This record gives sequence, structure tokens and C-alpha cells, in this order.
Amino acid sequence: MKPSIYRTDEGLIRTRRPVSVDELVRFAEHLVSENFAREEVMANPAATKRFLRLHLGREEQEVFCALFLDSQHRIIAFERMFLGTIDGASVYPREVVKKALQRNAAALIFAHNHPSGVAEPSLADKQITRRLTDALALVDIRVLDHIVVGGAETVSFAERGLL
Repeated sequence: MKPSIYRTDEGLIRTRRPVSVDELVRFAEHLVSENFAREEVMANPAATKRFLRLHLGREEQEVFCALFLDSQHRIIAFERMFLGTIDGASVYPREVVKKALQRNAAALIFAHNHPSGVAEPSLADKQITRRLTDALALVDIRVLDHIVVGGAETVSFAERGLL
């Protein structure tokens, strides 16, 4: 069900009834997703992080996702690939490579959340990123980043020089 939120000519947002937090979050996700899908992902890292925070920041289980990108780094698809527990998710490089080839992706950005709220990458996060990067390199697909979302905080592997 879509929330009954609309924009007036004056640019104000009005509702026909009280709006729940969940409805407001879904509305925000819709707006960010619509604008984000039109952009080149690497041209706006802040928008990428905002998009991922909205989609992963409130998850109670670890979710590993991939942004599949074309050769111009525009979004082909965003997909939740693996669902885990409160402190981990099993990620299978074979499945990631298979999906990237199906989507005809030239590049990928990985993202996952830490339900603990701490976005600091773990040793396991670094190891799986290396395995995925190596596997995808065999078929000429680049990994541009891996972003860890911990609540409202994000950590980019690319910005930290971990890729």
C-alpha cells in the first residue's frame, strides 16, 4: 500500500491522514530509489551511501547486496543476494559471478549491513571482498566498492583504500 503523501504546488508535503514511521521510510526509499536509478553511481558516492543506508540501515539480519552496473557505471539492478543472521551472512562467489554475467554487468558495488550498528569492516568482510574481486576479475568485471552500513553510518572500502 502506497502512503497517501503528496507534494503541493508550493513544494510542501501533505498527507490525508497521519503517517506511520514505516510509511514515511517507504516513501523516502521510493524517492531516493527513483532519483538514484537515474544517476551514474560513481558520480555521486553520497547518493549511493544514502540509498544503501535507507535500504539496509534498519535490517535486523545481515543482508549482502550487489549493485550491478553497466560500463558507464549506471545502475542495471540492485539485488539482495544473501540473507544471514544477526552477525553474519554466507556469501558464495560462484552465485555472484553467475548473476553478474546474467545481468551483463561491467562493474559491481557490494553492500551489506551490520545489524549491530557498527559499520567497521571485519576481517571476514575484507576476505570475502578479496575473493569476490578475484573471481569477478577472471571474467573482466570490476568491483568498484564494498560499502558496510551500520545504522546511519557507512564505511566505503574504496575510500579506505581496501580495494
